Amino acid sequence: MVNKITVVGAGNVGATTAQRIAEKSLGRTVVMVDVVEGVPQGKGLDQWESAPVEGFDTRVIGSNGYEETAGSDIVVITAGIARKPGMSRDDLLNTNAGIVKSVAEQIKATSPNAIVIVVSNPLDVMCHVAKHVTGFPRERVIGMAGVLDTARYRSFIAEALDVSVRDIQAMVLGGHGDTMVPLISYTTISGIPITQLMPREQLDAIVQRARDGGAEIVKYLKTGSAYYAPSSGAVEMVDAIVHDRKRILPCAAWLEGEYGMSGLFLGVPCKLGKNGLEKILEIELTADERTALDRSAQAVREPMSVLSL
Repeated sequence: MVNKITVVGAGNVGATTAQRIAEKSLGRTVVMVDVVEGVPQGKGLDQWESAPVEGFDTRVIGSNGYEETAGSDIVVITAGIARKPGMSRDDLLNTNAGIVKSVAEQIKATSPNAIVIVVSNPLDVMCHVAKHVTGFPRERVIGMAGVLDTARYRSFIAEALDVSVRDIQAMVLGGHGDTMVPLISYTTISGIPITQLMPREQLDAIVQRARDGGAEIVKYLKTGSAYYAPSSGAVEMVDAIVHDRKRILPCAAWLEGEYGMSGLFLGVPCKLGKNGLEKILEIELTADERTALDRSAQAVREPMSVLSL
């Protein structure tokens, strides 16, 4: 347990993230920050009142400012507008960049030693905004994307094969969006290669559904976007850091030569521990996977080139 964890944004993703952090007792205090007056305070109070039933002592509070967040060990940024039907993640770029920039300025001023986990979309570019504005080292600015994308991929495989999700080992790299790269060569069921259990046509369909996972939910909800799975992904990263678990998770990390790339955030295998990003693992990829990763990196660089900071 750390002393204080801040969640910026008290919408569906942020509030669910705060509740899960509290229920797992990952911090002594969880602070939810949101610009809408009363919303973080009301949700925080509601969550705190669930503590006697759920059995946690983490104090949850809400705020419209950053005074209560001072000295946070970890900050999870979920703030930003949500996707609407027909809206791509890149459509969110300009609006959410301004929001994340403002948040990052506050984090730098009030919690200069925090580890920052970015959830806001478009994810890879918002990570760049947060790192640029805070000036934090890459070890302390990480994006939650691959954990979510991998969870979707694994859930669809489990459904198709009628097996437990716990027995599926998989990893999704690349940018968070249509160019994400599920690694078929590393996908196994209790060590059995997925290609021995499923025809390639069916697997390709699952890969595509994983890529469209967020859009599929937006289509159903019509007025919102996913939040249960994204919050789970963020909390898994928080848990790995708080408990120094040395977990190997696919996260958006700032590359400095890994995979032959530099100067961008991209989903890669990361070791997470008490210091945040402790190592990027460079693994062997098939020729097709390498080509797909390069293509994904280019898709990330394009919106970065028009970003004004």
